[in-house]
Amino acid sequence: MENSTFGVSAPTANYSDIPQNYLDIFNHLAPQISIIDRVISPIFYVIGLIANPITTKIWLSRKMRKNNSSAIYVGVLSIVHTIFLLLHIVQELNFAWGVTSYTRMSVMCEVFNMAIYVPQYYAPLLVLAFTVERYIAVNHPFVKERFCTVKRAIYVSIGLLIFSLQIASLQTYIWQFHPSEGTCYPSEDVEQFEKIWTLTTELTLFMFVPVCVLVVNILVIREIRRITYQSALPQQTRGCGGQTSTITLLSVSFYLICTLLPASIVFALQGVIKPGQVADMDTMASDPMWKRYLRYMTIRKVVEEICMSNYSCYFFIYYITGEIFRREVRKLCCWRLFKSKKDKNTVSSKTEYTLVTTDNTHIKPEKANYTATNNSEYTLVATDNTKKYESSTAI
Repeated sequence: MENSTFGVSAPTANYSDIPQNYLDIFNHLAPQISIIDRVISPIFYVIGLIANPITTKIWLSRKMRKNNSSAIYVGVLSIVHTIFLLLHIVQELNFAWGVTSYTRMSVMCEVFNMAIYVPQYYAPLLVLAFTVERYIAVNHPFVKERFCTVKRAIYVSIGLLIFSLQIASLQTYIWQFHPSEGTCYPSEDVEQFEKIWTLTTELTLFMFVPVCVLVVNILVIREIRRITYQSALPQQTRGCGGQTSTITLLSVSFYLICTLLPASIVFALQGVIKPGQVADMDTMASDPMWKRYLRYMTIRKVVEEICMSNYSCYFFIYYITGEIFRREVRKLCCWRLFKSKKDKNTVSSKTEYTLVTTDNTHIKPEKANYTATNNSEYTLVATDNTKKYESSTAI
């Protein structure tokens, strides 16, 4: 979610168009802004770059995506989050650590700023897509076989990606490299267009979309309560993402709402809270306008870091709310540590023994030392993955 004044996104920070003197002001008068970037962001990088690939592998596995359209959306969402974190690392190296890269090159300036906005646009649209699908599955179960299919989920994901690319492509027009200064920021020629376009995308994708997700979730919850009261929930929810529980998808949706809406509110305040005149550090340190603005920037930075957890922490939601996902994680990562006592006490990993009863009249005695009766005998049956055999002893 970008900032028309300083290029700061709500879930992220994009300082590409902040003049260098403003960065110096932040470092001198509000060093906590840089500290938050340098301490909290790497934590989310480590969590996300480990958890997101695991999430992708599980949700897009053949077992999970078979007849489970919701797994397609969630798996693609994990890929998008991973790509965003990688791009954000490059951005943070530039402005939190002073390692310059794309801001010093002509083409990379425009391309990078387009690329970093694509996942920010794409992610909430994917959440909206599987929220609508869950609404269809729960509220309109008779049409779920038509609309909630894996093939349709793939088509919708591709369509939303193309839509996000088209919206983000305008960033190549807004952002320009200035050779004389060696920096990358929007030029004055497109300043008015940039403000209008930013306001439009902010309100649409980061406020209107979360509100739509909230409304749809309320409708789904109301219907679940009604169905639960009628004791018909299992029949209603089976068939459309059966392996992805409704509570998991609702949790993801509400997490998106709880992180994006505060960021949208903070973004809206930037038009009200503005910095004072640039002067020497001592003058600005005592200026009430600068004090107010730096407090606002500190609060906004905290909100942005919370929003960034959107791209790193969905793994924990899936693990807490999804039984099948937990089982797959254990199987994938450290399944030996989670073996049950019953598994450890099994005689053989490939063999199970079952005690059954049969009738003597069906057994031919090997030695004619006794007369067969109708007494029961016990047979120990061993079932192996490769061989099947049985031995019996008459009683």
